[in-house]
Amino acid sequence: MPCRCARPESCCSGSRLTGPSASGPRSHRYLAMPHFSAFVVVRDERILYERYAPDFGPDRPQPIMSITKTTLSLMLGRAVADGLVNLPEIGTGYAEATVSAVADMDNNDIFDPFFLSVSRYDEEAVTGWRLPREGAKERTYRSFVCGITGGDLTNRTGYALYKTGNPDVIGWIIERASGRALRDWLIEIVEAAGLEGCFHIIFDREGVPLVGDGACLTARDLARHGLLFARKGEGIDGRRVGDVTFIADTRRNLGPSMPEPRDWMRYSRMVKTDGTWLGHGGYGGQYMLANPHTGTVVVYFGVMENTSAPDPDPKFQGPLVKWPSLPRKFERVVGLLEHLPRNEQQSKGEIQ
Repeated sequence: MPCRCARPESCCSGSRLTGPSASGPRSHRYLAMPHFSAFVVVRDERILYERYAPDFGPDRPQPIMSITKTTLSLMLGRAVADGLVNLPEIGTGYAEATVSAVADMDNNDIFDPFFLSVSRYDEEAVTGWRLPREGAKERTYRSFVCGITGGDLTNRTGYALYKTGNPDVIGWIIERASGRALRDWLIEIVEAAGLEGCFHIIFDREGVPLVGDGACLTARDLARHGLLFARKGEGIDGRRVGDVTFIADTRRNLGPSMPEPRDWMRYSRMVKTDGTWLGHGGYGGQYMLANPHTGTVVVYFGVMENTSAPDPDPKFQGPLVKWPSLPRKFERVVGLLEHLPRNEQQSKGEIQ
């Protein structure tokens, strides 16, 4: 999709800040990690800082995995604001759960996406990530979700139960309640973000987009997407794809906390938050944070550096997320970036 910026001729062209004073020792630590791919900081229409690994770059898309769920937060906000929001065919794992509980990862069912079970294997087969087991019938993702069962759906753990089926249930509800295909909702979000490159997303065999973890973007375009949250749902040229009240309530009415050592994060309405920033992580080392107070978005891309392929060690990712979420520390760095001498700023392109 072509760039939709107001001034595409200057959009993001060579927008890179350099110089040792630009980042400080904390960010140098993150950028020196072997799994580092990209780091971008934007505010309003400007790129304040960006850095890439030698084998990566601003034109390279990368799977953002579960950060894709943030598109649902925007859709759900609009659906709630419009008074929409029943899937009678849904399985027992979801039929008695409330929309709020599913959106907050606060429901319980038999499916554990992090346990290497038959159900996990089958899920990856319906998404196209694996070949189906020998002799197994090819299924669609919604047929898989309908097969998830459960008895007592109450979450008694005290923390969020991360279920990869939840976002697809929320997407199905939004599609049914609105009468609009998820594809159309996604196009609206992409156009409002003004992406420079393409928004790639996986579809299943029925043409249903995998809104839980199927998108792929460049770091700059993920930052553009994050600006939709930083601007409280407003896109370029005043296009509104999110609801101001819903976004404010997401930060105020916090859902369950994440398990330790990330228990200072909460899961609320398909995003993670600490009450100030909104964001999400992605399997394999991706993260996006947006701060509506400051209009700032931070994007970090990584790659898998272990055999089991989970997100990076929480001892790394937790501090990485906390750093830009601490206003005083991070604003000090942003201030340095904004006030670098002109000869240390190759250019300040626009990212609207």
